[in-house]
Amino acid sequence: MRSDLMTKGIERAPHRSLLKAIGYTDSELKRPLIGIAQSANEVIPGHVHLNRICQAVKDGIRMAGGTPLEFSTIGICDGIAMGHQGMKYSLASRELIADSVESMAQAYPFDGLVLLPNCDKIVPGMIMAGARLDLPTIVVSGGPMRTGVCGGREIDLITVFEGMGKVRVGELTEAELNEIENSACPGAGSCSGMFTANSMNCLTEALGIALPGNGTTLAVDAARIRLAKASGEALMYLVEKNITLRQILTKEAFHNALAVDMAFGGSTNTSLHLPAIAHEAGIELPLSEFNRISGLTPHICNMSPGGPDHMEDLHQAGGVPAIMKTLAESGLIKEKALNVTGKTLAEVLADAAIKVLNPETIRPLDNPYHATGGLAILSGNLAPDGAVVKQSAVAPEMLEHQGPARVFDSEEEAFSAIINQQINPGDVIVIRYEGPQGGPGMREMLSPTAALAGIGLDKEVALLTDGRFSGGTRGAAIGHISPEACAGGLLGLVREGDPIKIDIPGRSLELLLDESEIAKRKALWQQPEAKIKKGYLARYARQVGSAAKGAVME
Repeated sequence: MRSDLMTKGIERAPHRSLLKAIGYTDSELKRPLIGIAQSANEVIPGHVHLNRICQAVKDGIRMAGGTPLEFSTIGICDGIAMGHQGMKYSLASRELIADSVESMAQAYPFDGLVLLPNCDKIVPGMIMAGARLDLPTIVVSGGPMRTGVCGGREIDLITVFEGMGKVRVGELTEAELNEIENSACPGAGSCSGMFTANSMNCLTEALGIALPGNGTTLAVDAARIRLAKASGEALMYLVEKNITLRQILTKEAFHNALAVDMAFGGSTNTSLHLPAIAHEAGIELPLSEFNRISGLTPHICNMSPGGPDHMEDLHQAGGVPAIMKTLAESGLIKEKALNVTGKTLAEVLADAAIKVLNPETIRPLDNPYHATGGLAILSGNLAPDGAVVKQSAVAPEMLEHQGPARVFDSEEEAFSAIINQQINPGDVIVIRYEGPQGGPGMREMLSPTAALAGIGLDKEVALLTDGRFSGGTRGAAIGHISPEACAGGLLGLVREGDPIKIDIPGRSLELLLDESEIAKRKALWQQPEAKIKKGYLARYARQVGSAAKGAVME
């Protein structure tokens, strides 16, 4: 066993003595030692309950003959970090989390690894480390939050963000907003729509690195505890058979993840995280692959923020396994891919209990919400390396749009203009110098997009940025524009009033200026001074790569 490096032989007596100081017995130290990377804390609602789930994972490991050793990672809630300096640290924290899990699993040679995250960058950060380490590994998420209810209608965190704009235009009173605020997030779990956390947790099932139900079983359900125990037991099977993570994270697995992502209309952030995970697994996953699979895969789930359904609706309709079975029936899934159960996907989906239980929540392929997938990658002179949009959450009238640029060099400037109603119908808002390097940290910008929706301009105004958006963003919000402005991208040359043409069906994003004018502006452009000059973000800005390749540290 790998753990023999720290527990076996007389030369390891000092090591065993230190482990016995924690309370481990000789019998426990002779069993496979399983590391549990978990991110429980009291600052993220999706993580506040993880200690209980971690205990259930430990129970499963012990029932199957292993010894669990728990350790912690940091975690940042994008919703709480939104709209201020804290958001600069969110994407950057993904690399810290990956490095910390790697450090622990190399310092302590575990025989297997359980990854226990729930939200935003914690999920991909842990999986990146798992792919780097290539141990027998399983992912157990904390599960989604229940849907909020206010005044007899279902609401979620996005309702609160959009409520700010509604107060500004007189559609809501502050008292009504306070009632929404008190009801939208009813308890523990990742926010209840198909936002970044739930998109990534569902994709762990599609990748084959988590048990069925991991993405959709509610955080507060007893079924989540049973799933955690079963996951601990499943991990011990992987250890016994020496099935490592890279044996599961194959090209076929990433194909399946993209197909499911397109089918349920996942967060635009998956176009950052899946390539980053693939990079750690030694697999290239270009943005062009997102477009290719989007063209093949109908959008069959109408999830919040683009539609009315929430995670508990998807779970009750059959969850990710039902989506995959639907896609597999038309050959859109690679069924030979291996799963953490030790079975192929075909064997897993052969279970008669896996079926669609609500054909409106998971529609058949011949009756989709949209003929193509939920995400689209755009290119053109404004984004030669690519830009991403959640096309399933764009109003039909905004799929093609041309308008004058309204240029802002920070999120704060743009948000102020929006909330103070200084934006006109037809405008194309440009928020630049918010990319991975220029931000630094590529902030998520739910505040401006939600404000646009709140004041009723989401069907009349587009927003472009080299930053990124929350999975909760809706409207013609196009992010991850690469190269970013700080790296000399054309976005940095746009001026107030310049005409910009957006063609989402045609996959293009163009600044309508002739080449001579662009050349003149390039000759005058100078890279701006770094916004942050010390600390982790300064190091991150110097080392981070393009969003087009997952914004990984180079």
